[in-house]
This record gives sequence, structure tokens and C-alpha cells, in this order.
Amino acid sequence: MLRDEQLSILRDISQSIAFADDRHGEVGRLIADGYVMKDGDLFELTAKGVSAVEEHAAALTDADAEQSSAPFYRLV
Repeated sequence: MLRDEQLSILRDISQSIAFADDRHGEVGRLIADGYVMKDGDLFELTAKGVSAVEEHAAALTDADAEQSSAPFYRLV
């Protein structure tokens, strides 16, 4: 399972956002695990990386939907 930091890197790569040099070690691990590939100086998500980002986004959407549909009760 990917950590929040790794998912953040995958989202940054998918949106073509540059990231700090201190995160390159983590990118190396994501490359080794098959989530990212390097194309020249650029990083790109593999199909596995795209799936991980999409699944995480769907999980967040589901969690938000559950919270908004739950009744709100105020205890007095």
C-alpha cells in the first residue's frame, strides 16, 4: 500500500508539477515498484501509477460522500 507521500508524488507527476530534490529518493522507489518511469529528464506514470492515483481519488470521493450523507446531530 502506498503512503500519503508517495501518492502525493504520483499526483504531482500526473499533473506535471515539479517536485523538490529531496523527493527523488522516493521517486526511485516508485520507479522500482513500477508506478513511475523516467523518459529523459521527465517522469511519467505507468498504468499501475495511474490506477493508484485514480483509486485513491475514488476512495476520497467515497469517503466525502459518506460524510456528507450522514445525518448531523447536535448534542445539547
